[in-house]
Amino acid sequence: MAADGGDFEDPSAEVLAEAAAAFGLLASSARLHIVWALAQGESDVTGLAERVGGALPAVSQHLTKLKLAGLVRSRREGRRQVYFVDDTDIVTVVRLMVGQLTDRAEQNRAPAPRVRGL
Repeated sequence: MAADGGDFEDPSAEVLAEAAAAFGLLASSARLHIVWALAQGESDVTGLAERVGGALPAVSQHLTKLKLAGLVRSRREGRRQVYFVDDTDIVTVVRLMVGQLTDRAEQNRAPAPRVRGL
C-alpha cells in the first residue's frame, strides 16, 4: 500500500515494532550517549563509564540491554569485554539526530546579527 505523499510502501507491523523498540532503547539519554561514544570507537565498560559519567554497574546494564537488542556487539580481549557498534545504519541515525540537534542548539546560542542603523 503506497503512502499518500509518494511511492513509499508502508512497512510491516513487525518492522514498525522493531524500529519502535530500537528507538525506545535510544530514548534513554544514557544509552544514547553510550551508542554515540561507541560510534566514535570501541571501548570497554570502564572506559565508557568514564566517558559518559555513569556508574560502572549502570553502564554495564545499559550495555546488556543494547546488546540484547542487537544495537551493540562485544568481543573478548583477554579479560576485558570490548563493545562496539557494528551497524552502520544505527551509527548514521544517531550521528544525524545528534548532529542536527547540536547545530540547532548552537544556532540558538549565537547572537543575533546586528542591523546597521539600529
